[in-house]
Amino acid sequence: MATDPGGRSRVAIPAEFDDIVIWAAWLYYEQGLNQSDIAQTIGVSRASVVNYLQEARERGVVRISMDPGVMAQQSLARGLAGRFGLAEALVVPVAPGSDNQQRLAALGAAGARQLERMLTPGETLCVSWGKTVLAVADAISQPVEGVTVAQVTGAAPGNRDFSAELCTAILARNLGAVSKVMHAPAVLSDARLCEALRREPVISQQFALIRAAQTILFGIGSMGPDSTMRIADIASAEEINAYAAAGAEAVLICRFLDAAGRQVRREFDQRMMGIELDELKAIPRRICVAGGLSKLGALRAALQAGYISHLVTDVETASALAEG
Repeated sequence: MATDPGGRSRVAIPAEFDDIVIWAAWLYYEQGLNQSDIAQTIGVSRASVVNYLQEARERGVVRISMDPGVMAQQSLARGLAGRFGLAEALVVPVAPGSDNQQRLAALGAAGARQLERMLTPGETLCVSWGKTVLAVADAISQPVEGVTVAQVTGAAPGNRDFSAELCTAILARNLGAVSKVMHAPAVLSDARLCEALRREPVISQQFALIRAAQTILFGIGSMGPDSTMRIADIASAEEINAYAAAGAEAVLICRFLDAAGRQVRREFDQRMMGIELDELKAIPRRICVAGGLSKLGALRAALQAGYISHLVTDVETASALAEG
């Protein structure tokens, strides 16, 4: 049999396909043929079929993902859900020795599949900001008709690659949704100015949209030196240290919690333009995607206080939560 310059057999490809790789992938994933049957149908070796299927995955022709509903039924996930009163927990495996970026990618993919499964056409989805939220946004691959994505905090002065505006825009783009950004800074210079700005029609309408939402997506932050809040250009190191001195151990959408999940309040809170924790709690589906032992205390605080209804985390973190 003749071959093309790439070493592939020249076979008679059906009219509806112009690529033997796509034809093989269709026969395997859509028609349910095994590799031997495909080899016979196409007229190549079984080894060639294996290579075609691998190439299909590498080229993005085929995307393989676990059903989040199945993962949520595993014993560790069920145990977390029962312990913290969650509607659902999704625990994803992360290979031993994985670095933070690999963990982030795994959590982002799992969070994206969970979000795609839960969203309903026409609803409003609220979104926070951060590296994990951005990883979820990047991993979305299934549009949901008629969704509106609403930003829940104001804009940070720095041009960070995980800003609230960027997370909102990418999530909206990948969902095929309408993006509603918050036209205000994250922190105002004066509490009275912040309160007055909340009454402005464009901001008031944004918060009305947030209050009507069915779902919110957010991450969780620690108080450590590498925490996102410390590098986000929202609060100064001195202000964050003052919260830590007052007992804060977690950052939840720019609000600070102690180890028991109680909010730690300072004057800074009155100047923050963003969702309040009671507004967060009023949203029915509250999806938190977070992992890593550095966030263990922060996650436990948010879980104990009932701010999370749906948790997506990794096995190592889930096991530590279950033991503690």
